[in-house]
Amino acid sequence: MAVLNFIPTALKNLLKPPVTTKYPFEPAEYPERSRGHIRIDIDNCIGCGMCSRACPLGALKVDKNAGTWEIDRFDCIVCGYCAEKCPKKCLYVEPGYQTPEGEKTPSFYQKSPEVLAAEEEKRKEAARKAAELKAQKEAEAKGEAAPKAEAKPAETPAPKAEPAKTETPAEKPAQKENGKKNKNKKKGKKG
Repeated sequence: MAVLNFIPTALKNLLKPPVTTKYPFEPAEYPERSRGHIRIDIDNCIGCGMCSRACPLGALKVDKNAGTWEIDRFDCIVCGYCAEKCPKKCLYVEPGYQTPEGEKTPSFYQKSPEVLAAEEEKRKEAARKAAELKAQKEAEAKGEAAPKAEAKPAETPAPKAEPAKTETPAEKPAQKENGKKNKNKKKGKKG
């Protein structure tokens, strides 16, 4: 009897297309917001280390001078904080799984030699400009120190006196009454 209950389901499945995907032949479609894994465009990375500071587990290591970036995939929980904090947006969470590896070693990325050479040239140029500015400021400070000692203090203009108000006799009693009302208000009396 149990076979008869299964026959309608079997016939239905024979007439419908398969529910499963043809994964090896077609790329897998991952659902929206699936975690996947962290990817980096290492040549755009400036090595600031914001990603390693944002990582709650410390799975990332950045060496700015060597131009390297390292992630321990077994420590990473793919929270995406590193990708959010990256100022150059060279980190991103890619849907899908990473390529399987034979050993449990951290993934290591290094910038290309051309990019490293260009960055080193920029650093040298910035250091040269900073040294020139420092020397220029020191020269200006030495050059201005002597004239400042000889300079006379600037004369300040005398303040102008305001013309005195002349009050008419009709205004004086009105002001006295207003003054009494203000005093009474301060004391809490009604006037």
